[in-house]
Amino acid sequence: MPNVTRRTSDEDLAKRLTHPGHPRSNSYDPRWVVENQMGPNALWLLEWLAPALGLDALRPCARVLDLGCGRAMTSVFLAREYDAQVTAADLWIEPDDNARRVAEAGFADRVLPVRVEAHDLPFAEGGFDAIVSIDAYQYFGTNDLYLPTLTRLLKPGGRIGVVVPALREEPDGIEPPEHLKPYWEPDYWCFHSADWWRRQWTRSGAVEVEAADWQPDGWRDWLLWCDVIAEESPEEFHRTMARQVGDMLRLDEGRALGFVRLVGRRV
Repeated sequence: MPNVTRRTSDEDLAKRLTHPGHPRSNSYDPRWVVENQMGPNALWLLEWLAPALGLDALRPCARVLDLGCGRAMTSVFLAREYDAQVTAADLWIEPDDNARRVAEAGFADRVLPVRVEAHDLPFAEGGFDAIVSIDAYQYFGTNDLYLPTLTRLLKPGGRIGVVVPALREEPDGIEPPEHLKPYWEPDYWCFHSADWWRRQWTRSGAVEVEAADWQPDGWRDWLLWCDVIAEESPEEFHRTMARQVGDMLRLDEGRALGFVRLVGRRV
Protein backbone atom coordinates (compact mmCIF):
# COMPACT_ATOMS: atom_id res chain seq x y z
CA MET A 1 0.00 0.00 0.00
CA PRO A 2 1.48 3.40 -0.95
CA ASN A 3 2.37 5.88 1.76
CA VAL A 4 -0.47 8.40 1.90
CA THR A 5 0.24 11.81 3.41
CA ARG A 6 -2.11 12.69 6.25
CA ARG A 7 -3.33 16.25 5.74
CA THR A 8 -4.96 18.25 8.48
CA SER A 9 -7.24 21.12 7.60
CA ASP A 10 -5.55 24.39 6.70
CA GLU A 11 -7.09 25.96 9.79
CA ASP A 12 -5.69 23.29 12.10
CA LEU A 13 -2.31 23.45 10.40
CA ALA A 14 -2.22 27.23 10.91
CA LYS A 15 -3.03 26.81 14.60
CA ARG A 16 -0.31 24.22 15.00
CA LEU A 17 2.33 26.42 13.37
CA THR A 18 1.35 29.77 14.87
CA HIS A 19 4.40 30.69 16.92
CA PRO A 20 4.42 33.47 19.53
CA GLY A 21 8.09 34.14 18.86
CA HIS A 22 7.70 34.61 15.10
CA PRO A 23 4.82 37.01 14.41
CA ARG A 24 5.95 37.89 10.89
CA SER A 25 6.18 34.23 9.87
CA ASN A 26 2.66 33.62 11.19
CA SER A 27 1.25 35.76 8.37
CA TYR A 28 2.41 33.31 5.67
CA ASP A 29 0.19 30.54 4.33
CA PRO A 30 1.35 27.50 6.34
CA ARG A 31 0.54 25.14 3.49
CA TRP A 32 2.79 27.19 1.19
CA VAL A 33 5.59 27.03 3.76
CA VAL A 34 5.20 23.27 4.21
CA GLU A 35 5.15 22.57 0.48
CA ASN A 36 8.25 24.67 -0.20
CA GLN A 37 10.43 23.71 2.76
CA MET A 38 13.79 21.97 2.34
CA GLY A 39 14.80 21.49 5.98
CA PRO A 40 14.08 23.34 9.24
CA ASN A 41 11.52 26.15 9.10
CA ALA A 42 13.53 28.76 7.21
CA LEU A 43 11.13 31.63 7.95
CA TRP A 44 11.35 31.05 11.69
CA LEU A 45 15.14 30.99 11.48
CA LEU A 46 15.32 34.12 9.35
CA GLU A 47 12.98 35.97 11.71
CA TRP A 48 15.27 35.01 14.61
CA LEU A 49 18.28 36.30 12.66
CA ALA A 50 16.68 39.57 11.56
CA PRO A 51 17.13 41.73 14.69
CA ALA A 52 20.75 40.67 15.18
CA LEU A 53 21.45 41.42 11.52
CA GLY A 54 19.66 44.76 11.70
CA LEU A 55 17.34 44.10 8.76
CA ASP A 56 14.84 46.73 9.94
CA ALA A 57 17.57 49.35 9.58
CA LEU A 58 18.26 48.58 5.92
CA ARG A 59 17.53 51.36 3.49
CA PRO A 60 14.55 50.79 1.15
CA CYS A 61 15.49 48.58 -1.80
CA ALA A 62 18.75 47.55 -0.16
CA ARG A 63 20.51 44.83 -2.13
CA VAL A 64 20.56 41.49 -0.31
CA LEU A 65 22.15 38.23 -1.43
CA ASP A 66 20.13 35.23 -0.19
CA LEU A 67 22.76 32.51 -0.51
CA GLY A 68 21.43 28.96 -0.63
CA CYS A 69 17.85 30.21 -0.83
CA GLY A 70 16.29 26.84 -1.68
CA ARG A 71 12.79 27.43 -2.98
CA ALA A 72 13.09 31.18 -2.35
CA MET A 73 10.78 31.44 0.65
CA THR A 74 13.39 33.45 2.52
CA SER A 75 13.86 35.66 -0.52
CA VAL A 76 10.15 36.46 -0.60
CA PHE A 77 10.29 37.13 3.15
CA LEU A 78 13.18 39.58 2.72
CA ALA A 79 11.38 41.42 -0.08
CA ARG A 80 8.02 41.54 1.69
CA GLU A 81 9.11 42.27 5.25
CA TYR A 82 12.15 44.47 4.68
CA ASP A 83 11.57 46.04 1.27
CA ALA A 84 14.79 44.47 -0.01
CA GLN A 85 15.96 43.89 -3.56
CA VAL A 86 16.97 40.24 -3.35
CA THR A 87 19.25 38.02 -5.41
CA ALA A 88 17.93 34.52 -4.70
CA ALA A 89 20.95 32.27 -5.28
CA ASP A 90 20.83 28.48 -5.21
CA LEU A 91 22.57 25.57 -6.89
CA TRP A 92 19.89 22.88 -6.77
CA ILE A 93 16.61 24.66 -7.55
CA GLU A 94 15.92 25.74 -11.12
CA PRO A 95 15.79 29.54 -11.42
CA ASP A 96 12.65 29.22 -13.56
CA ASP A 97 10.93 27.31 -10.74
CA ASN A 98 11.86 29.96 -8.22
CA ALA A 99 10.87 32.73 -10.63
CA ARG A 100 7.39 31.21 -10.91
CA ARG A 101 7.12 30.88 -7.14
CA VAL A 102 8.28 34.44 -6.59
CA ALA A 103 5.87 35.79 -9.22
CA GLU A 104 2.95 33.95 -7.62
CA ALA A 105 3.88 35.61 -4.33
CA GLY A 106 3.80 39.02 -6.04
CA PHE A 107 7.52 39.89 -5.89
CA ALA A 108 8.78 39.28 -9.41
CA ASP A 109 10.12 42.86 -9.49
CA ARG A 110 11.96 42.48 -6.19
CA VAL A 111 13.53 39.00 -6.29
CA LEU A 112 15.92 37.74 -8.97
CA PRO A 113 16.46 33.95 -8.91
CA VAL A 114 19.85 32.75 -10.16
CA ARG A 115 21.73 29.47 -10.22
CA VAL A 116 25.18 29.70 -8.65
CA GLU A 117 27.71 27.51 -6.88
CA ALA A 118 28.79 29.01 -3.56
CA HIS A 119 32.49 28.95 -4.52
CA ASP A 120 31.90 30.64 -7.89
CA LEU A 121 29.79 33.73 -7.26
CA PRO A 122 29.60 35.97 -10.34
CA PHE A 123 28.85 39.22 -8.51
CA ALA A 124 30.71 42.50 -8.31
CA GLU A 125 32.78 43.39 -5.27
CA GLY A 126 30.89 45.65 -2.88
CA GLY A 127 27.56 45.07 -4.63
CA PHE A 128 25.43 44.00 -1.65
CA ASP A 129 24.28 45.75 1.51
CA ALA A 130 23.77 42.42 3.27
CA ILE A 131 24.25 38.68 2.77
CA VAL A 132 21.86 36.16 4.32
CA SER A 133 22.15 32.38 4.45
CA ILE A 134 19.64 30.15 6.23
CA ASP A 135 20.38 26.44 6.79
CA ALA A 136 22.96 26.41 3.98
CA TYR A 137 26.20 28.10 5.04
CA GLN A 138 27.40 25.04 6.96
CA TYR A 139 27.73 23.11 3.70
CA PHE A 140 30.31 25.45 2.16
CA GLY A 141 31.41 27.95 4.83
CA THR A 142 33.55 25.81 7.15
CA ASN A 143 36.58 26.25 4.90
CA ASP A 144 39.06 28.65 6.50
CA LEU A 145 39.41 30.65 3.31
CA TYR A 146 35.75 30.99 2.38
CA LEU A 147 34.50 33.98 4.39
CA PRO A 148 37.03 36.54 3.04
CA THR A 149 36.08 35.56 -0.50
CA LEU A 150 32.37 35.91 0.23
CA THR A 151 32.49 39.16 2.15
CA ARG A 152 34.27 40.96 -0.68
CA LEU A 153 30.75 41.11 -2.18
CA LEU A 154 29.61 43.33 0.70
CA LYS A 155 29.87 47.08 0.78
CA PRO A 156 32.27 48.33 3.48
CA GLY A 157 30.34 48.07 6.73
CA GLY A 158 27.82 45.68 5.20
CA ARG A 159 26.70 42.72 7.26
CA ILE A 160 26.52 38.99 6.74
CA GLY A 161 24.11 36.91 8.82
CA VAL A 162 23.65 33.15 8.83
CA VAL A 163 21.72 30.55 10.82
CA VAL A 164 23.08 27.00 10.86
CA PRO A 165 22.19 23.71 12.55
CA ALA A 166 24.70 23.41 15.34
CA LEU A 167 26.09 21.59 18.34
CA ARG A 168 25.82 23.10 21.80
CA GLU A 169 29.46 22.13 22.41
CA GLU A 170 32.22 20.70 20.24
CA PRO A 171 32.57 16.91 20.83
CA ASP A 172 35.71 15.58 22.48
CA GLY A 173 38.13 13.96 20.06
CA ILE A 174 36.60 12.78 16.82
CA GLU A 175 33.50 11.11 18.24
CA PRO A 176 29.96 12.49 18.02
CA PRO A 177 27.97 12.65 21.25
CA GLU A 178 27.48 9.08 22.43
CA HIS A 179 23.69 9.14 22.40
CA LEU A 180 23.64 10.41 18.80
CA LYS A 181 25.86 7.69 17.32
CA PRO A 182 22.91 5.61 16.01
CA TYR A 183 21.73 8.62 13.99
CA TRP A 184 25.04 10.24 13.08
CA GLU A 185 25.86 10.80 9.42
CA PRO A 186 29.09 12.19 7.91
CA ASP A 187 27.21 15.33 6.79
CA TYR A 188 26.67 16.25 10.44
CA TRP A 189 30.36 16.99 10.92
CA CYS A 190 29.58 20.42 9.48
CA PHE A 191 27.61 21.14 12.69
CA HIS A 192 29.69 23.24 15.10
CA SER A 193 29.25 25.26 18.26
CA ALA A 194 28.77 29.02 18.53
CA ASP A 195 32.30 29.35 19.96
CA TRP A 196 33.74 27.41 17.01
CA TRP A 197 31.98 29.67 14.54
CA ARG A 198 33.01 32.84 16.39
CA ARG A 199 36.65 31.77 16.27
CA GLN A 200 36.34 30.80 12.60
CA TRP A 201 34.96 34.19 11.61
CA THR A 202 37.16 36.25 13.93
CA ARG A 203 40.44 34.79 12.79
CA SER A 204 39.48 35.26 9.13
CA GLY A 205 40.03 39.00 9.57
CA ALA A 206 37.18 39.60 7.15
CA VAL A 207 34.50 40.67 9.62
CA GLU A 208 33.94 42.02 13.08
CA VAL A 209 31.74 39.41 14.74
CA GLU A 210 28.67 41.06 16.24
CA ALA A 211 26.73 37.93 17.22
CA ALA A 212 27.48 34.23 17.65
CA ASP A 213 24.82 32.72 19.85
CA TRP A 214 22.80 29.60 20.53
CA GLN A 215 19.04 29.65 20.07
CA PRO A 216 17.37 28.84 23.40
CA ASP A 217 15.13 25.79 22.94
CA GLY A 218 15.63 25.91 19.18
CA TRP A 219 15.44 22.13 19.14
CA ARG A 220 11.80 22.29 20.21
CA ASP A 221 10.86 24.36 17.14
CA TRP A 222 12.93 22.02 14.98
CA LEU A 223 11.14 18.95 16.39
CA LEU A 224 7.70 20.52 15.99
CA TRP A 225 8.53 21.32 12.39
CA CYS A 226 9.81 17.78 11.73
CA ASP A 227 6.60 16.30 13.10
CA VAL A 228 4.52 18.55 10.85
CA ILE A 229 6.58 17.78 7.75
CA ALA A 230 6.48 14.04 8.49
CA GLU A 231 2.70 14.25 8.29
CA GLU A 232 2.03 17.04 5.81
CA SER A 233 4.78 17.24 3.20
CA PRO A 234 3.65 16.20 -0.29
CA GLU A 235 7.10 14.67 -0.93
CA GLU A 236 8.03 11.24 0.43
CA PHE A 237 11.72 12.17 0.65
CA HIS A 238 10.96 15.04 3.00
CA ARG A 239 8.53 12.99 5.07
CA THR A 240 11.16 10.28 5.54
CA MET A 241 13.93 12.74 6.42
CA ALA A 242 11.66 14.57 8.86
CA ARG A 243 10.84 11.34 10.68
CA GLN A 244 14.53 10.43 10.99
CA VAL A 245 15.62 13.86 12.20
CA GLY A 246 12.60 14.08 14.50
CA ASP A 247 13.55 10.79 16.17
CA MET A 248 17.08 12.11 16.72
CA LEU A 249 15.85 15.40 18.20
CA ARG A 250 13.35 13.63 20.43
CA LEU A 251 16.14 11.49 21.86
CA ASP A 252 18.56 14.40 22.20
CA GLU A 253 16.15 16.81 23.97
CA GLY A 254 18.41 19.78 23.35
CA ARG A 255 21.51 18.28 24.96
CA ALA A 256 23.57 18.64 21.79
CA LEU A 257 21.50 19.82 18.80
CA GLY A 258 20.04 23.19 17.94
CA PHE A 259 20.82 26.35 15.98
CA VAL A 260 23.46 29.07 16.00
CA ARG A 261 23.15 32.51 14.44
CA LEU A 262 26.17 34.50 13.31
CA VAL A 263 26.41 38.13 12.30
CA GLY A 264 29.53 39.83 11.05
CA ARG A 265 30.24 43.34 9.72
CA ARG A 266 32.72 43.74 6.89
CA VAL A 267 35.79 45.57 8.12
